[in-house]
This record gives sequence, C-alpha cells and structure tokens, in this order.
Amino acid sequence: MDLGIKGRVALVTGADSGMGKETARLLLEEGVRVAISDRTDSDLAQSLADLQSLGEVIAVEADVTDDKSVRALFAEVADRLGAPDIVVNCAGVTGATGDFLEVDDKGWLETLDINLMGAVRVARAAIPAMRARKWGRLILIGSEDAEQPYVDELAYCASKAGLLNLTKGLSKAYGCDNVLVNSVSPAFIATPMTDKMMEKRAQEKGVSFDEAIDSFLDEERPGMTLHRRGRADEVASAIVFLCSEQASFINGANLRVDSGSVQTMAG
Repeated sequence: MDLGIKGRVALVTGADSGMGKETARLLLEEGVRVAISDRTDSDLAQSLADLQSLGEVIAVEADVTDDKSVRALFAEVADRLGAPDIVVNCAGVTGATGDFLEVDDKGWLETLDINLMGAVRVARAAIPAMRARKWGRLILIGSEDAEQPYVDELAYCASKAGLLNLTKGLSKAYGCDNVLVNSVSPAFIATPMTDKMMEKRAQEKGVSFDEAIDSFLDEERPGMTLHRRGRADEVASAIVFLCSEQASFINGANLRVDSGSVQTMAG
C-alpha cells in the first residue's frame, strides 16, 4: 500500500528507543525525511546510528518540558530538513506512582509537565506551519490508562486522559486547515519503560522477569486477550498509518493498540 507520504518531513520526539524509534524507522522506510529528538541524557545518538542506513535522518536534542527548547527544536528541523509535515509526540514517562495519598504535588506536576504539557508545547510549535501549508499530521501518544485508570498510576492516568481531550480539541480547532490530529493508545508494550516496571516487579516478588510479566498480565491486565506484551513496531504501524494519505478522513480519533485491554466500548 502506498501511504502517499514519500518526501514529507517528520519529527518524532521521544525517539531514542521503543515506539518513537520504531515510528521513525517505519517513516524512513516510506521515504519520509525524519528528525528524531530526545533529551540530552538519552540514547539518541545510538538511535541515529541505527537508523541512518534507512534514509535521510537527523537527530536534535530537546526537552519537551522547556518551551524554548521545543521551539529551538522546530527551528533547527525547519532549517535542516524543512518545517515538519508530520509530528509524532512519543515523549513521556510513567511518572509518580504509588498510593494516591502518598504522591505529592511535585510528583503530580512533573508527570503532567512531561506527558501533557510536553504535548501542548510540541503541538503549539507544530501547528502554525501545517496550517500555512494546509497539510499536517499530528499524532499524540495516549494510553489505555486514560480510559481505565489504575489506582497506583493516577498521575499518569490523568495526564493521558488530558492528552486524549487535547487531541479531540485540536482536531476540532484545526481540521478545517487539513491539519489532522489523532492519538494512539497502547497497552503494555515491550519498551525500556515497561522493562523497568517488570524488573522492579520481579525483584519485589522474587520471580524471574518472564514470570513477572505473566503475573502482571494475569492480575493487572486480564483484558489483554493475546496474553503478551505488545511490540513497539505494532504501535508504530498504527501511528504511521494515521500519518498517511490513507488516513485522510480520520481526525480526532483515538486508536487503541491494546490487545483488548480496555474492556468497554467507550473511547
């Protein structure tokens, strides 16, 4: 299938590993010119080295919690590749976890600042050039947690719920300019973030890494009917489809890539 985006310019944040890196990989395979971005303490250089053989790709360090850094990121990408037609915001963290009564304001604010306000900053920088060209694709990464919150991850859940609302609002505001804004909501994907979660669980329970995954699926994610962690490329495929001309009539949608984890028709 020709996705119709060859020659477009894309920016993927949070692209040092996992879903962001795989999204960049698939976009490059479609002939898209890609900028990848992450923080200075990330594995961004390694990601760039891994992707360079696939097409034209650059790496730019940036911090989505800093508006000046985000604006400098877009300026550099525009200077080196052109203003992005496609922006995928994969930057995010699990953030503060634990009993609600024990998570302080700092934990909440840091989680919201990265996951929700980071998306706000990226969208604010991305949309003007897209509107001017009357073509744009903005993909924000939500989560199953936005629709079925887990009591030990409420800061994360709230940040992702806000992100889904942001997606819908932006789609209404800028769809008339052919700037399509959608979200993709994964569930329990094999990434460095969930690796850390399972390593901690394995240590706490005195079990192996694989046993920790199995018990987590049984006890915490019974709706995931495939009974495994998803792969980053399975999420990236959905993201890249929404970036394409094949998705030219999809706006304001939330595409769940969750093995059935969300067990209602809502969302």
